[in-house]
Amino acid sequence: MSMASTTTGLPDRYRPLDQIGPDETTPTGVIQSWRAKDRVLNRDVAIRVHVPAGPAAHAWITRALTAGGLATPALAMVYDASEGSGDPQAPGGAAYVVNEWIDGETLAERLRSGPMPERDVRLVLRRLAEGVAEAHRVGLAVGGLTLENVVLRPNGLVGLRAVPAASGTVHGDITALGELLEACLTGVGPGARPATGPSDLVALARRARSTEPGQGLSSVAAMASLLAERPRTGPTPPLPPNRAEEAEGGRRRRGRDRRAEGAAPVRLEPGALPPVPPVRPGGDDEPPARSPHDTIAAGAALPPAPPAGEEEPFGVLHGGGSTSADRYADHADLDEDDEDGARKHRLAVVALPLLALLVVIALAWWIGSSVLSVTDAVDEDIDGSTPPATSAPVAEGGEEPAVEPGAAADIAGAQVYDPFGDGAPENDDAVPLSYDGDPATSWPTLTYRGSPAFGNLKPGVGVVYDLGSPQDLAGVTVQTARPGATVEVRTADTADGALDDFAVAANGTLEQRTELPFDDTVTARYVLVWLTGLVDGPDGFSAELAEVEISTAG
Repeated sequence: MSMASTTTGLPDRYRPLDQIGPDETTPTGVIQSWRAKDRVLNRDVAIRVHVPAGPAAHAWITRALTAGGLATPALAMVYDASEGSGDPQAPGGAAYVVNEWIDGETLAERLRSGPMPERDVRLVLRRLAEGVAEAHRVGLAVGGLTLENVVLRPNGLVGLRAVPAASGTVHGDITALGELLEACLTGVGPGARPATGPSDLVALARRARSTEPGQGLSSVAAMASLLAERPRTGPTPPLPPNRAEEAEGGRRRRGRDRRAEGAAPVRLEPGALPPVPPVRPGGDDEPPARSPHDTIAAGAALPPAPPAGEEEPFGVLHGGGSTSADRYADHADLDEDDEDGARKHRLAVVALPLLALLVVIALAWWIGSSVLSVTDAVDEDIDGSTPPATSAPVAEGGEEPAVEPGAAADIAGAQVYDPFGDGAPENDDAVPLSYDGDPATSWPTLTYRGSPAFGNLKPGVGVVYDLGSPQDLAGVTVQTARPGATVEVRTADTADGALDDFAVAANGTLEQRTELPFDDTVTARYVLVWLTGLVDGPDGFSAELAEVEISTAG
């Protein structure tokens, strides 16, 4: 079928460029796929045409409209769809679905050179399974999960073209994902080899393709969850030293308790004193309770002396050379000092409240001075100085962040980072205004409708700042004229990796000036200021970065 006859009835907005993939024969007709140009938005799209149009394409178009409500980067977005009138000669007579065009290498092309590394297998299949699971949640079986339709994007993401297929089932999607997983482990074509790799991945591929009752997977969401987990192998790790000491101390205490429970009670003769228990310095037993009236120092507390002529039943200290009789002789003059001790006790009772009162007065004076200093600083800000900076909260326990900020790092360049976008520019030309030293100029996002989560079209957008070389970093300060946006600060050694390749170093909600310190020093060349939530405005939701300053570690 020629291009002209195939595209008869399409709106003038779409100009087919070249056919992609073979014809897809379905019970209701034939679907052909084309790469086309959207003349209105000046972007490439994937357009699929169903012949015949009209009622025969109704079920397929209904599925496409359901897919159009999804917002997941793993599935190509649906931009437009029409059932058509059924008259191929009339304008608008063709049945078609317009999808996002996904650039990149297909999974079939990638696997011709051999199996993929384990990390890539887990990442690609997990992201694809998460997108399919999102479709299943709204009752849509995706279909079309083939090596030719799965595309590895240049930014590390994965996308599925031709969403949805003409038909599909939930079980069919699970089986197809299992076949894709097995292909990733074996490769295709001349580079193929028997399935090898981690045993959990081999078993997962087998379960996904299984038709035996009770052997297969219950859902694609379960597959995504299993792909996200790392297999736990090897011996149980040893307890940390402090936990090991606690466990050993507990065993010793339990052993003493059992020995105490099994010991026979000691019967004392009338008038006899109980034996003195041994004292173990530094032991883990709690000291005996003491009377609140006892004013004798802990080192002077002594047990009663044994009756004359009797030997001491237990030594008080391990290896000690003195007996209790010696110690009582040394302290025989305690009775003579009782009156002096009572006077000292009364003096302590009077002196302690006076000391406490002095401490309270000193604290009140210090707090008053601090409040006055803060008030003066606030007055200066109100009079026209720079707005107060908001920073990340102090760590629990009152400790300041461990990293001390130093000088501002020089920014060699920057670019918009939009891995989940549709390829349209996001005010790219204005990026230099976000680090030109002038807070009155800024880089703004596009304006989105319906939701502060970028209109439910993508999880975020941001700017990657290039420092020219890896540096030790302490944090980032952001100024904006539109407070309220939520942001993450991420770092990486490359600017074109996937979002997960950028490690999160800080996050927060932007005020006019916001300091986002790092908990630990981070060494990186690229810093991503990643906006995750927008601010409501009269025309929709948007955000802006007026000035971004990256601090080196002091």
